[in-house]
Amino acid sequence: MAEEDLRLQEEADDKLINEAFEKLLNDYANSRHRKKVDLITKAFNFARQAHKGVRRLSGEPYIMHPIAVAQIACSEIGLGSTSICSALLHDVVEDTDYTVEDIENIFGSKIAQIVDGLTKISGGIFGEQASAQAENFKKLLLTMSDDIRVILIKICDRLHNMRTLDSQPANKQYKIAGETLYIYAPLANRLGLNKIKSELENLSFKFEHPDEFANIEAKLKSTHASRHELFDQFTAPIKEALEKMGIQYEIKERVKSPYSIWNKMQNKHVTFEEIYDILAVRIIFTPKVREEEINECFKIYVAISKIYKSHPDRLRDWLSQPKANGYQALHVTLMSKQGRWIEVQIRSDRMDEVAEQGFAAHWKYKDGVEEEYTEDENELNDWLRTIKEILDDPQPDAMDFLDTIKLNLFASEIFVFTPKGEIRTLPADCTALDFAFSIHTFLGSHCIGAKVNHKLVPLSHKLQSGDQVEILTSKSQHVSPAWINFVSTAKAKAKIQAILRRDNREVQRKGEEILNEFLEKNHHEPSLALADRLAEFHGYSKRNEFYQALGEKIAILGDKDLDELSGKTRATESIGWRKYVPFVGKKKKEESPKEDLFIVPEKFNRKKPIYISEENINLYKFANCCHPIPGDDALGYINNKNQIEIHKRTCPVAAKLKTSFGNRIIDIKWDMHKVLYFDATLRLGGIDRVGMLNEITQIISSQMNVNIHKITITCEDGIFDGSIELRVHDREDMKTIINNLKSVADLKEISEIL
Repeated sequence: MAEEDLRLQEEADDKLINEAFEKLLNDYANSRHRKKVDLITKAFNFARQAHKGVRRLSGEPYIMHPIAVAQIACSEIGLGSTSICSALLHDVVEDTDYTVEDIENIFGSKIAQIVDGLTKISGGIFGEQASAQAENFKKLLLTMSDDIRVILIKICDRLHNMRTLDSQPANKQYKIAGETLYIYAPLANRLGLNKIKSELENLSFKFEHPDEFANIEAKLKSTHASRHELFDQFTAPIKEALEKMGIQYEIKERVKSPYSIWNKMQNKHVTFEEIYDILAVRIIFTPKVREEEINECFKIYVAISKIYKSHPDRLRDWLSQPKANGYQALHVTLMSKQGRWIEVQIRSDRMDEVAEQGFAAHWKYKDGVEEEYTEDENELNDWLRTIKEILDDPQPDAMDFLDTIKLNLFASEIFVFTPKGEIRTLPADCTALDFAFSIHTFLGSHCIGAKVNHKLVPLSHKLQSGDQVEILTSKSQHVSPAWINFVSTAKAKAKIQAILRRDNREVQRKGEEILNEFLEKNHHEPSLALADRLAEFHGYSKRNEFYQALGEKIAILGDKDLDELSGKTRATESIGWRKYVPFVGKKKKEESPKEDLFIVPEKFNRKKPIYISEENINLYKFANCCHPIPGDDALGYINNKNQIEIHKRTCPVAAKLKTSFGNRIIDIKWDMHKVLYFDATLRLGGIDRVGMLNEITQIISSQMNVNIHKITITCEDGIFDGSIELRVHDREDMKTIINNLKSVADLKEISEIL
């Protein structure tokens, strides 16, 4: 009977696999690429054999994953046979005994190079302490700078992993969702893959905040009919005008994604009902003359602005100067007859294709044939050059490296001009010094100021789109450590840090000599362990910072250091963490017995959640960066001391930890019973009037019986701003307080301060 079951299972698997591959071949055959069906079939058969007998956590045959990745590459990004074969083979080297050399012998050097770039690495670039994820991402970027298809297939791989994330344990879900939101969604956006970016964001949101995702989905469903009615009423006169103009067009209803809605709710501290731009309208037209498509966009804009009044500050022109990811469109915001502002996006069918699939898909590689460059492709090459510059001088720390990538590659951009009128694209919020380094390292390192629009400005002056910038230099000028604080581009930061590191090496060597002499003089054998111990004792997280301080005579060695080495003193708890000391009801706070923090044992099951209750809350560290309280979506991070730190899942620090140290993330669940109180602070703002403060305190203290710890209020020109420190049981208490305070007249802003 068991043999019969096995045979039936194999037949079902074969049917599933063959149907999936058949669909892939059909979609490829219907695409614009040359028909290299034989090569794709060969790659499929090779991968199928290599992964034979292996299953994913979901239970399906493993080969279904490479087929799905190839399907996304083919249908959703529009890539050709080289990419499809690489997608089918992307896990072969990593998960089987085959090598990159085997792939090269069978499928050629190009496919082998892409597969190699997609294969996780062993052996550190950053050293033993670094994160494997940062290592893999660096390798990915190294290969990507030679062939953009590496990163495109990686995004396909990540999208399929996100679509099938249900089968993973919670801690793995947070890790994968976190790094998706931190790295892969911005990367997809930067490559113009708008549709994929939105799906990655929504899936990350769904796994990290399932309740809030379900809540927004339900509200979008319940408001669908009224939204569609508004769309029909708003677009009826627009359709009439476009038909009179003889334009071939399509009008689409674009609904804001759950992630975008939630993001706005968090940032603006508003409810779902208070968000007015959930609906937008997209006009996609086929131009009569392809070369005239930009003019036609403006003609449509003129026609619809005669029907509805346009918002003067909300016209966004990305036609003549597209976004760095190739996006072109004209955005205008119009006042509907229902009194609602509605954004209208006007773009041609070509612009729409680039917006959805990304210009990277139409780049110079088409089945290995190099085509002529377009303006968009030159833009992409500039971006790849930036990646190479970052990789030429990598940050020694994994978190810093990922920050550098985030900082530059995924920022929105501005356009500035050189004195000769050449245009330069730079990240928003960049300064005159960033501009100097973008032109040449020598220019940046000797920069003393700049002329912006012929006016003298300091190095730290922030540039705006349209500025004309001339850099002023002096041979006597040297790079200062303070410069790091007012540059924002990766290139400038990397160059400044490289110059400072070069200058600091001598100082650090001197500091190391001072320490070694001190240790030897006091009969201690110099070692890295002792150096680390004394660095921590002096409040430095890194050994080199301690050497630097010694070399600059900022830190002085003395008797206290000898006491520390002999164990007579105990280094204080590092700043930035707190234990919750419970105090119950209105009783006088009692001294809680001192408990040691929980230390994660070697064979600890990281897949199981940790339940935090009143009894064990003091065993964990609570992060001051985000102040998690019961009811928050939270996670745990196993730090270098094997203690567990608790963060909110939305915390920016946690985002980096999920990306850099995903294997140390654990799921946290609350098992609290409204016994303990926790600190929380509300920020309030509004129009001042007599009795307002009394109303606010009445709601908090009398109606809700919540203890107010401290109130700070300032008032100027009839506008007040202040904060109230409260003691609450959990997140539910905070939500109730905020909702109740919304009933106070003239109270305009209520938000939580972290």
